[in-house]
Amino acid sequence: MGNDIRIEKELLSPPGDTIQETLETIRMSQAELAERMAYPKEKLNDLIKGREPLTRKNALKLERVLSIPVSFWMNRENDYREELMRVEELEKAERNKEWVKKFPLSKMKKIEILSDTRDYAMLYTEVLQFFSVGSPKAWEEIYLNEEVSAAFKISLAHTQSPHALSVWLRMGELKSKEMNLPSYDETLFKKVLEEVKLIVKEQPDDFAQQLQNNCASAGVAVLYTKGLPKAPISGATWWKGGNPIIQLSGRYKTNDQFWFAFFHEAAHILKHGKRAVFLENVKGTPSDTEKEKEADQYAQKMLFPPNALRFISRISPITEAVIFDFAKKYDTHPGIIVGQLQHEGIISFKQLNQLKIKFDGLT
Repeated sequence: MGNDIRIEKELLSPPGDTIQETLETIRMSQAELAERMAYPKEKLNDLIKGREPLTRKNALKLERVLSIPVSFWMNRENDYREELMRVEELEKAERNKEWVKKFPLSKMKKIEILSDTRDYAMLYTEVLQFFSVGSPKAWEEIYLNEEVSAAFKISLAHTQSPHALSVWLRMGELKSKEMNLPSYDETLFKKVLEEVKLIVKEQPDDFAQQLQNNCASAGVAVLYTKGLPKAPISGATWWKGGNPIIQLSGRYKTNDQFWFAFFHEAAHILKHGKRAVFLENVKGTPSDTEKEKEADQYAQKMLFPPNALRFISRISPITEAVIFDFAKKYDTHPGIIVGQLQHEGIISFKQLNQLKIKFDGLT
């Protein structure tokens, strides 16, 4: 492809070709043309070779000297520059082919982020358009720069697959733009979180939609963005335009894990300010151990308080009947208690899983 692009570029015809042909027809030298145009002789050849753009001012001079209208020259110039830009973009796509390959292209095609093509020039353009950036360098500034970026205040440079993670984050960003959210109201969000506990307890079929709607009323976006190959992330919290965003990947397939992840992210919103981005279970990103611990404690408290967990842990054996009794007493779902007991090592990860709710396909 590289030789084809080079040949195509060499075959482009700048307006200077027409200037030269006209000079040969009327038997005028470049030196004479430069003199008649009051144009520097040393620059005229650059103009003829296309190295110097043809301005409207010079097009007017050409009209006066060669009797060819300004409109003709400007159309020739615009057509040439457009074709030159297209070929130069093909050159850039060729140089950045390996950059494009680092993205999860098959998955991006499957979910129709990209078109189903093997043309890397087209894929290069589509990847840039997906991220709304002008170049791979701009993408690096947003997602890899160690310093604070205007778009995302975290660097993915040291993660296992920054390219896949950046796609996942961008999918969430685009989803958030589709939501017409009111201004964030912290007091209302705290009230919503208490109401969400009823959804946790009942675990209705439309729990995901109910959660989105309730949080949206307080100005909080809850987004479900399926994980991508090589992007092992369970969730993220970030802010956009004054609204907090909770982005969940659906990596965990049971209700205990889902709700713990949600309340963990909610804690980041309530307790840890607007400046940081929190990516959960992603190696290579900065992690504040204290803040993560605080978020875990908040999630546990909202779902099944520590004192209740300590009390149930003293019971032997822990049966389904015991779990149901505690779920009723503490207004939560039995699967939540099972998850907490397993996480704390009180029961094995093989025990009582029948009490959890399994689901898939959050969108």
